[in-house]
Amino acid sequence: MNRIELDIVALSHSVTQSHNYAVVLGEIGGERRLPIVIGGFEAQAIAVAMENMSPNRPLTHDLFKNTLDTYDIVLKEIVINNLLDGIFYAQLVCEHNGETVKIDSRTSDAIAMSVRYDCPIYTFEFIMEAAGVVLDEGENERVIKSESKKSANKNSLENYSLKALNKMLDDVLADEDYEKAAKIRDEINKREAS
Repeated sequence: MNRIELDIVALSHSVTQSHNYAVVLGEIGGERRLPIVIGGFEAQAIAVAMENMSPNRPLTHDLFKNTLDTYDIVLKEIVINNLLDGIFYAQLVCEHNGETVKIDSRTSDAIAMSVRYDCPIYTFEFIMEAAGVVLDEGENERVIKSESKKSANKNSLENYSLKALNKMLDDVLADEDYEKAAKIRDEINKREAS
């Protein structure tokens, strides 16, 4: 599966969710953006690292980085590897003594760690197809608002492309989540019938 490299292009208040923020990741060498709604603490952790600020006491992500560094574990990259029901999933790809280890993570925490390690962020085409947007000049706020609404509506499969639905179906079947598979199959059948 081809990976797409992303970079942080914006961090702002979420238009639709008052206590949340949106981190907007941009496709390197492309025009698509991937807006992700995150919590206030995670937004603060990302902003502190991006601005090279030094808080009096280490934040949780700084503590985790210090722990990894103490045990010679290096964060090589993060991968936003799935999108299910409007929720993004990520992994930290670490290296220790020449061995690669993948650690599941909330996407917001993974992004906060990537800023601290200055490591690349990747995702896959099916995620960009399902949640990525192309922003015209001056459209940032409107599109982020639209995408935030999609993320808030976590139970709706209508926001996904047919290709993304088929990928999700394969994933949930592999996890033996037959209830979710039935819902995805019904959405696919509804679209193919129209």
